[in-house]
Amino acid sequence: IEVVCLGILVVDILCSPIDKVPEPGELISTDEISLSGGGHAHNAAVSLARLGLKVGALGKVGHDHFGNFLKEDLSREGVDISKIAVSHKLGTSKTMIILTHSEDRRFIHTLGANANFNIDDVDFNYLSQGKVLYVGGYGVLPELEEDSLTKLLKFAKLHGLITVLDVVIPHTEVRWINKCKRALKFTDFFLPNSDEARLITGRVGPREQAEEMLRHNYEMTVVITMGKEGSFVRTKDKIARASTYEVEVVDPSGGGDAFSAGFIFGVINGWELEETLKLASAMGASAVREVGTTTGVFTRSEAEQFIKNNEIELEVKRGSL
Repeated sequence: IEVVCLGILVVDILCSPIDKVPEPGELISTDEISLSGGGHAHNAAVSLARLGLKVGALGKVGHDHFGNFLKEDLSREGVDISKIAVSHKLGTSKTMIILTHSEDRRFIHTLGANANFNIDDVDFNYLSQGKVLYVGGYGVLPELEEDSLTKLLKFAKLHGLITVLDVVIPHTEVRWINKCKRALKFTDFFLPNSDEARLITGRVGPREQAEEMLRHNYEMTVVITMGKEGSFVRTKDKIARASTYEVEVVDPSGGGDAFSAGFIFGVINGWELEETLKLASAMGASAVREVGTTTGVFTRSEAEQFIKNNEIELEVKRGSL
């Protein structure tokens, strides 16, 4: 196994885009209502597998049709599902995603089995065999406390793995940095989006946000994804910005996770930041072109072809803290 993707596993119930949300008592028809695998660990695992890496998923599903659907979906993509835990108490986590033509997505979510995924569900021997540990969805895994997250990341670092952390922050949280600052000491790459970066640091601009986070670990690389605005990267001695590739956005779900996968691929292969950002941006762009988090995600050859035929603005410069 090259990458272990640990975190939330969710089944998304998606409706094709509608013109408006129905009024109370009103029925609106849509072209299609479909099931799709989702959640950070699922999306990143599928995207990494499409790039040709050997990937294992760690998380928890229910003993139900939805859990089987998720495992089959991952397995079909070549992801190892042998270490996914099954809850006999709670059903698989689900999200209803309502897409409208003119507005942002609306989500209705049930935590399901993610609610009791904890450190006892993790096979540490399996984990130690990877090259990268990706943790996705910390913040909506209530039984994975900061102590547990820190223990996981520390274990991974001791066994020579590169650690990558992605979070989900409930909008009620204030100054969320206190919930992850110990864990950041064992994090090589931290990948929040701009909303999360704001909630974590209380700062507005990406540079200020990244520099605030780096105070907790100067060896870390902070990568902030900013939707249509592209991405921003800060290390102790480099600053990088990338725009996004021009594609028609049908469903933004999964764009950030595919971006993370592209970034991890570059890191594993020892690429320069510029090449890594091109691939990450291309992968992110591929995910948003179709309904579903991973439906449109590129394979490696598709991504390479896309990068050859399309341009983004990219700047990498030196900049000490």
